[in-house]
Amino acid sequence: MGRTIVAQWGLLCAGVMLLSACAAPTQFRSEKLGEGHGGRTVVLMPIDIELSELQAGGMLEPKAEWTDAGRRFLTEAIDKKLNGQQAKLIVSNPDLVLAEPQSIEAKLIKLQEAVGTSIMHHKMLVGAELPTKKNTFDWTLGPEAKALHDRYGSDYALFIWLRDSYTSAGRAAAIVVAAVLGVGIQGGTQQGFASLVDLRTGDIVWFNRMFRGTGDLRNGGAAIVTADALLEKFPK
Repeated sequence: MGRTIVAQWGLLCAGVMLLSACAAPTQFRSEKLGEGHGGRTVVLMPIDIELSELQAGGMLEPKAEWTDAGRRFLTEAIDKKLNGQQAKLIVSNPDLVLAEPQSIEAKLIKLQEAVGTSIMHHKMLVGAELPTKKNTFDWTLGPEAKALHDRYGSDYALFIWLRDSYTSAGRAAAIVVAAVLGVGIQGGTQQGFASLVDLRTGDIVWFNRMFRGTGDLRNGGAAIVTADALLEKFPK
């Protein structure tokens, strides 16, 4: 359900962006990483990622090989970006979540998706603000996040949810035919969001969402561009 909600949000925001109905994509508590206790170690949680091919009729066909490559290239790109900001990245084992669906990692990844969806709805869609959070950025994964601090010895955890789709030959042909008839059809998109969590408190200290009609996570060079977009205004 989370995937459907996020996809609908992305399409909604893309459609109304010209009307300025979507607020800024980045929210944060501080522009500086480590402010308050000086920590600059970040554990990258297993990336919730899926790459698919968009078929002629609009169905998405997941591609396992593309997904594995995308996860690898994106991880490398994030590591390079954070090293450039003098932040040490610890990469957690993605197999752990698959092998242990009841692990704290798996539970927090699911929770981050739910909280991230709420942030996008209530902080980034004009008119949907919660009265108690209208003028503040106050979101949390709760005290259970401290378990990641104890396990990885890290001050922060970076969570990423990302879906990337690529236009098939059949879909491309349908787009051309529709254009001739004066109808617009959506091609592949790249959308996702990222959350940086303070593991001492469980609070989300930075959040960014991304929605683009370009990008390709199947090669390392393009993955760097995606990482830059996904980590826009990341605390320094």
